[in-house]
Amino acid sequence: MKIPVTEARRQLPGLLKAIQKDPRATIQITVRDEIVAELRAPQPSTEPGEAAKKLLNLRKKFARRGITAQRPDISVRVKDHLYGQGGAIE
Repeated sequence: MKIPVTEARRQLPGLLKAIQKDPRATIQITVRDEIVAELRAPQPSTEPGEAAKKLLNLRKKFARRGITAQRPDISVRVKDHLYGQGGAIE
């Protein structure tokens, strides 16, 4: 939903309630029909060290499969393994 900044100021409590009811909702705030901000629910954050834990578990997973001759170098493609399709962090 797009809403001008003046309306967003007037309706802020109602907008917050709408986002609270539907956390997937995003409200775009505009100035002269240009989007300048978004109002949305906070995204769940990961704990510190979560990425390292995921990489270590991935390394163990490869080791269990018996991949010893050509061990994949996970550190080179860390973002692919963590955030790519089927990655450890969604």
